[in-house]
Amino acid sequence: MAIYDLTPVDVPRVETRYRSIRTKIPVPESVPIFETLAASEPRSMSGQPPVVWHRAEGFTVHDKWGNRWIDWSSCVLVANAGHGRPEIREALKRVIDQGLIASYVFVHEQRAELCGMLRSLSPDPEAYRVFFLSTGSEATENGIKLARTYALEKYGPRRKYLVSFRNAFHGRTMGAQLAGGMDGQKKWIGDRDLGFVQVPFPDGYKNTDTSFGLFLATLEEKGIPPAEIAGVMTESYQGVGPDFLPVEYAGRLEAFCREHDIVTIFDEVQSGFGRTGKMFCYEHYGVKPDIICCGKGISSSLPISAVIGRADILGLYLPGAMTSTHSASPLPVAAAIANLKILLGENLAARAARMEGILMPLLAEVQKRHAARLGCLNGKGLVAGIQVVKSGTKIPDPDTALAINVACMRKGVLMFAPVGVAGECLKIAPPLMIAEDALVESAHAFGEAVDEVLA
Repeated sequence: MAIYDLTPVDVPRVETRYRSIRTKIPVPESVPIFETLAASEPRSMSGQPPVVWHRAEGFTVHDKWGNRWIDWSSCVLVANAGHGRPEIREALKRVIDQGLIASYVFVHEQRAELCGMLRSLSPDPEAYRVFFLSTGSEATENGIKLARTYALEKYGPRRKYLVSFRNAFHGRTMGAQLAGGMDGQKKWIGDRDLGFVQVPFPDGYKNTDTSFGLFLATLEEKGIPPAEIAGVMTESYQGVGPDFLPVEYAGRLEAFCREHDIVTIFDEVQSGFGRTGKMFCYEHYGVKPDIICCGKGISSSLPISAVIGRADILGLYLPGAMTSTHSASPLPVAAAIANLKILLGENLAARAARMEGILMPLLAEVQKRHAARLGCLNGKGLVAGIQVVKSGTKIPDPDTALAINVACMRKGVLMFAPVGVAGECLKIAPPLMIAEDALVESAHAFGEAVDEVLA
């Protein structure tokens, strides 16, 4: 867990086209705000760099004391279209002025519009349906529920297993964490549902065996035949990296599931909506998921998530039996419609693919300078991650990762706290509309921070 020091420190002043650091960091006047929150909130809410956001526009974040950062967080992969887009703000104002800010699941017109937009982005618009929720965790929980329901109704209770991957993260709620692949996040659950099983993820670094044979061998070792598997769930890329499936592996996984009528669930909560250079990350693999779980970048702003899936699966529950209080609430829906229009109209997925060609070589230069300490670099589009390790090993070094994260903050580049299996991964995820020169500037500032910490 990242623990940030709240002692204000004199740092070199920064003044560029996109960055301004004019005060001590953290800002002395901000410390009482953090102290007030520490007296009111659980400590789990204190795990991000100590910056008090006041305004965010495009790809920059501002505090009220004159400091400005190039954002490499996108609100943890939410603000794909950029912060505070006028189009989204105007769409929200129109709905507020209309006088409709809540609706339960009573119908409003924009719900139909957004459903149509998402269906058009699905693998088969005629055969897929859309179900709205509020959070990514809700979406993944629903994917699990639907896969098991499909298996139960078609094959009976023997087909109960939900197979997912080690090191996966699918959310904070019980089902999402049971499906997740980090044992430390499951301690609170106690007796676990033995129907949730994990297999190694073929990332090629933490697990060097990327063959699909390992998937089959692991299930055989656990005594789980295909006829007892309800669904297989994977992040389209694992957030601890980002770590991507090998294309051949993804194809063989799909073929295995098709052969045995196993529901495939792709978790696109952080990878969707242009982030990897395609609208959805699964498109890189040439597969057709049965269920796609979406969130975060769907609106670039307000909380909304969606499950996009085969009509026969999403249609398993009777009217009123599968809803959520804020399913397709008017304000998040308006934000999502405006956001999708921006993503499509500005072709931000293709732009992210082009920007990959700028970002990844710059990050590779940094890694090359510190090859013994920066153990792995992965990325697609405008998401990347670097694993910080003990010198010459693969042992995670979360303390050094945090030091680099803090050094970036002091230079005017804002990342969220290091992630990964042990907090060793520096995650890079700017808004997809970031200016090319700002991307280059921030990558150079990142390199300077790494050089200083690892000197």
